[in-house]
Amino acid sequence: MNPLRTSLMLLVAVPLLALAADKTPAKDKAVKADKAAASDCHHPADAKTATPAPTPAAAQDGWKLSRGEPLKGATAVKLADLIAKPQAHDGKTVLLEGRVRKACERKGCWMELAADDQVKSPGVRVTFKDYGFFVPLDSAGAQARVEGVVKVAELSEGHASHYESEGAVVPRGTDGKPREVQLVATGVELRR
Repeated sequence: MNPLRTSLMLLVAVPLLALAADKTPAKDKAVKADKAAASDCHHPADAKTATPAPTPAAAQDGWKLSRGEPLKGATAVKLADLIAKPQAHDGKTVLLEGRVRKACERKGCWMELAADDQVKSPGVRVTFKDYGFFVPLDSAGAQARVEGVVKVAELSEGHASHYESEGAVVPRGTDGKPREVQLVATGVELRR
């Protein structure tokens, strides 16, 4: 038998043998998957809870990628103003524009908007209502328009550490507790 043919057969046979050797019942696999997802502190336990990402649709005004609901025209707030005085907007629905500094590298279930290129400057963490949609994992660097509800939140040390492990900047108050401005988005538009 020639070496190429042997190599091709091995490429097909080895994964098939591994699958055949796995005698774990499907129910046990599902339980293990649920436990693994539950240990991941903020990602949804079941990726099926998120609506599959729609095919990118070009909007009339040059925005290239939409996720969630169409933007409805909420009051526009400058990102710098929101960061400077977040309590004035807490609980209100707003429209923000900014650059995506960072996005979740695991599922695309959050992104961080920034008003400038300073890595250590405060930003706004954007999550998506009911984990109903995600953004592409490579969204960092894109311009974004997002609409949703503002929330000023104190994070647990676990959440803060988790976000930091994914490369996020988590601001801390003078008392050292992790706090951040969040926006729970109902709709997102991205462009490069």
